[in-house]
Amino acid sequence: MDSAQLLALIDALRDRHVAVIGDVVADEFVYGRVARVSREAPVLILEYDSTEIVPGGGGNAANNVAALGGRASLAAVVGRDDPGRRLLDALHARVNQRRIVRAEGHETPVKTRILAGGVHSAKQQVVRIDRAVGRPADRRVKAAFEKYAVAAALGADAVLLSDYGAGLVSPELAARIRTAVHRAGRPIPILIDTRYRLLEYRGLTACTPNESEVEQALGVRINDHADVLERAGREILRRTEMQAVLITRGSRGMALFVPGTPTVHIPIYGSDEIADVTGAGDTVMATMTLALATGARFEAAAHLANHAGGLVVMKRGTATVSADELRAAVNGAAGTRVPRRRPAGGRARG
Repeated sequence: MDSAQLLALIDALRDRHVAVIGDVVADEFVYGRVARVSREAPVLILEYDSTEIVPGGGGNAANNVAALGGRASLAAVVGRDDPGRRLLDALHARVNQRRIVRAEGHETPVKTRILAGGVHSAKQQVVRIDRAVGRPADRRVKAAFEKYAVAAALGADAVLLSDYGAGLVSPELAARIRTAVHRAGRPIPILIDTRYRLLEYRGLTACTPNESEVEQALGVRINDHADVLERAGREILRRTEMQAVLITRGSRGMALFVPGTPTVHIPIYGSDEIADVTGAGDTVMATMTLALATGARFEAAAHLANHAGGLVVMKRGTATVSADELRAAVNGAAGTRVPRRRPAGGRARG
């Protein structure tokens, strides 16, 4: 992909408005230093260092949109508890919080990761503890959320749906949002990031499943089998009726499928020595959605998302990528890009 096109696309991201709708999680990181092995059990004793809470799920996607220079309206549900307050405090200044339902009696989902290391070594995750993850909201809270979700979509340049399995985002809500924006004469891109219900969402603009999610949905094993990957991508396209499917493959890069055009295989950007994949899918989805909000073609959006994903996996924890980092990455890779090929499909339609 031509670096000049990608640099122009990065400039175009600024102030584009994305409605991020769906599940948010408080990602808690507890850091400690390994002291010794316990006498009580064959486990490590950690000397506590610090605790950090950052937005995960849709909150991380919204922060990534803002970090790239865009504006995000976040429609979500959090509890009136300490994790919920700290999650909201950690949202970027360009994330509009007016569409967030703060529900009494609702427990904010928390994923606590315990990380341990020595004084001069990188800290590694030892264990993760999930609290209230996937617990559904009550009917009244869900109705308020859906009202906010539609309102957020109607004021945006693109929609990012984040379905982590909590029941807030559904194929029915996606269809309702799609109908609403079409009736308003605003057929904007609508993308879905879903962990468990990939084949249930139909007729949206694009999805960005990782390889394991595709394997689970179709009951196949891809590995290094190019023919299996090709059949899987085309089957996801056919069954979901999406305009594009971008499969993320970790160290193997990405594969973009668009009806009627050859598959575009995008090698991983940067090193394949990945530091942390926490939240990387949110970064890829946020970049892809924001790029499509500018009217970019699928291939350009995918290449930009590939750069963003390659940057964020080199960071520890739930992280974001800035527009300046993305520019530096594109400039640095300018001399090593694969030969240009025919763009995959046209621009996204709503």
